Amino acid sequence: MKALRLFLILLVAVLIVSVLFYEKIIASVLLPQYIEWAHEIDQKGLEVGVPLNEQERLLASKIGVKHPDKVRIVYVDTVPYPYENFALKVFGEAVGLVGEGIINNAQVFGYSIYARKDFVLNRPKLAHELVHVLQIERASLDEVVTQHFFDMAEYGYDQAPLEVEAAKANKKYSADW
Repeated sequence: MKALRLFLILLVAVLIVSVLFYEKIIASVLLPQYIEWAHEIDQKGLEVGVPLNEQERLLASKIGVKHPDKVRIVYVDTVPYPYENFALKVFGEAVGLVGEGIINNAQVFGYSIYARKDFVLNRPKLAHELVHVLQIERASLDEVVTQHFFDMAEYGYDQAPLEVEAAKANKKYSADW
């Protein structure tokens, strides 16, 4: 009985510390794992992805992407996420990146845009993804991932500043090709 009480006190203490220092735990433990994985996914995308066509490169240039020729689109059945990493899976579910009922249609990893095969990357949707490429060019993949994770936790997906900026491109380039 004494051991059980000690265990419960210890468990409560761990939970309290986790809640108080969750940002440090995320920044020092989870984000480096995700960022390393994201760089690997970007590299694979650069190797197997399809370059933008002339019309798409022009759109990227209008948006402000400095190197439209580097952008690759990778069509996949499911946009990748490191589900095999239990902590990242739980975190992704907590901030709304992945989970039941959530379908990720496209995601940018550096210059690689991963899009589901059944997701039509028309002009406004591609513009949205190209803004994410621009955001990474302006900062870095590491900085954008870090900001996006914390923004998602604080504001949710739709109100996260990087998503708000990208959503403006959906409207600005709303006319299809």
